[in-house]
Amino acid sequence: MHGHYLQKLAQAHTQGRVLGITSVCSAHALVIEAALRNGKDGTAPVLIEATCNQVNHEGGYTGMTPTDFQRFVLEIAGRVGFDPERLILGGDHLGPNPWKHLPPQQAMLNAERMLEAYARAGFRKIHLDTSMACLGENDPLDGALVAGRAARLAAVVERTVNEAGLPPPFYVIGTEVPVPGGASEKVEDLQVTTAQSALETIELHRQAFLSKGLNSVFARVIGLVVQPGVEFGNENVVVYQPEKAQQLSALLQGEPQLVFEAHSTDYQPTAALQHLVRDGFAILKVGPGLTFALREALYALDHIAAAMRPLPEHESLRSTMESLMLAEPHYWDHYYHGDDAARRVQRHFSYSDRIRYYWPFAAASRAVEAMFSAFGDEPIPETLVSQYLPQLYPYVASGQADSSARSLVLAAIGQVLAQYQAACGE
Repeated sequence: MHGHYLQKLAQAHTQGRVLGITSVCSAHALVIEAALRNGKDGTAPVLIEATCNQVNHEGGYTGMTPTDFQRFVLEIAGRVGFDPERLILGGDHLGPNPWKHLPPQQAMLNAERMLEAYARAGFRKIHLDTSMACLGENDPLDGALVAGRAARLAAVVERTVNEAGLPPPFYVIGTEVPVPGGASEKVEDLQVTTAQSALETIELHRQAFLSKGLNSVFARVIGLVVQPGVEFGNENVVVYQPEKAQQLSALLQGEPQLVFEAHSTDYQPTAALQHLVRDGFAILKVGPGLTFALREALYALDHIAAAMRPLPEHESLRSTMESLMLAEPHYWDHYYHGDDAARRVQRHFSYSDRIRYYWPFAAASRAVEAMFSAFGDEPIPETLVSQYLPQLYPYVASGQADSSARSLVLAAIGQVLAQYQAACGE
C-alpha cells in the first residue's frame, strides 16, 4: 500500500485531484507521537523521515542507526495504537554529506554503507542527494557526476533489498535546497528552480540509471526536489507565491510519474501549503516548525508551573536550556549573529529552531521529564491555558482536548500537523 500511495501522488496530480503527503522530519519522540496520534484515525499513511546527519550507520547526531530509528518509531506506534502497516519510513539527503570533509572515494564508500543500512532497516522512501562537493572537488559539482553518484547509491539499495527479500523502495532525486539543517541569516530573494534546470536533472538521472542497467528502478523515482520559492531563516519566512512557480509546475504535465518534493515548508500559512499541493509540490517536508511548536508549548508550561508554584529562576526550563546552549555552543554559534541580546533571543526563539539539537541532551530531557512529573496527569486550569497557550484554549474549554501537561504539548504539535493534513487532502 505504501509504495502504491507514493505513486498515487503523481496519478492524482495528473488527474487534477489534490493529494499530498506530509513528511515529518524529526527524531523527537513527542513529535513522532503527535504525528502518529494525528494520523491514527485517517486512512492515509504517515511518513516519518530521518536525515543523513541525524541517523546513519555510524549513529549520526542522535546516536541512532537506521535500525535503531525504525525500532524507536515502531515502539511509539505500538504505544499509541498506530497500525505499523500505515507507516512509511524515509531517508532524507542520503549521500556523502556527513563525510564531505573526506576525499570523494572515501565519502562515497561511507555513503554506500549508510544507504545499505537504511535499505536493510526497511526504509521505503529514499532521497538520493549526492550534490555536495567532497574534499578537493570544485563546487558546484557537474550535474552528470551528481546523477552518476546517485545511480551508484540506488544500485546499492536495490542489491540490499533483493538480498534481504524486502519490497522495492521509491526514490526522490534532486536537491535545489539549502544543506540539511536549513538556511541561516535572513532569507531574501529566493530563486525558484527553473523548468529547464529541473528537466535537466531528470534527464541526467534517467541516463545515469539507464547506464547502470537500472531503467526499471528509475520507474520507481516518484519525486524531484526543487525550490518552489519557500524558505525560512532565523527571523523571517518566505511565503509561497504560486505565480513564480507556474512554469516549474507546468513541466509535470510531461513527467506523469513525478511530483515535486518541497523542503523547508515550515511556517507556511495553510493557504500556501494548499497551493503547493495543488501545484504538484505534493510531498511537504516539515521539521523545525514542529519542534518550534513543541518548544513553545514546553516554555508555556514552564510559565504555568511558575504561576502555580513559584520556583527559583535558575530552576526554570528556560534557564536550563540557556545554560546548556552556552556550555555546548557548537549547534548555534555559527548560525546566530548580532550582539549578546540578539543571540540570546535567537537561541530560544529563532525560526531556525537550533534549540532542537539540545532536547536529547541529558540535562534537557531530565528537566522536561521533571516538569511533566510535577504536573502529573492533573488538568491544568483553563484560565492558565488561556493565558499561556491561547491557541489551545477553545479545545480545552469546549472539552475537546485534555488539559494535562503532556496532552497540551502533543496538541500544540498536532495543530501544526493538522494544517498539513488539510493541505494534503487527507
